[in-house]
Amino acid sequence: MPLHLIKLSVGTESPETLRQWQAYFGNLHGRIYHTTRMTPKRKAEILAGGSIYWVIKGAIRARQRIVDLEEFIDDEGIKHCRIVLDPELFETRTWPHRAFQGWRYLSEDKCPPDEKQAGGAEALPEDMADELRELGLL
Repeated sequence: MPLHLIKLSVGTESPETLRQWQAYFGNLHGRIYHTTRMTPKRKAEILAGGSIYWVIKGAIRARQRIVDLEEFIDDEGIKHCRIVLDPELFETRTWPHRAFQGWRYLSEDKCPPDEKQAGGAEALPEDMADELRELGLL
């Protein structure tokens, strides 16, 4: 079973604005990656099909497959990690999650389903679907 990461997407308003930012970044750098200070120790498990789940505005709302984890040392001699991502962004069922710093491991059983697999809430406005979920009705 693959292991996943979860990370806040600070300043992002929606999966669409994350998609737009990554398209811009990808055009600049030729690929999409997120740089983080700490390198995941469980690299093999993550690269066996893991994704990064993005927390946007207080909830997991999207995910991307992790292609590689690249360690590097910056100009000041500090180690970092590039989490290289597949350009395809999948929207997930909105899954409330509180803020945290850095990234965390996320096991398969704690991951929300992709929106296409979730069913049921697609026709509802996002704010209404969020409220119904908070009430435990979706």
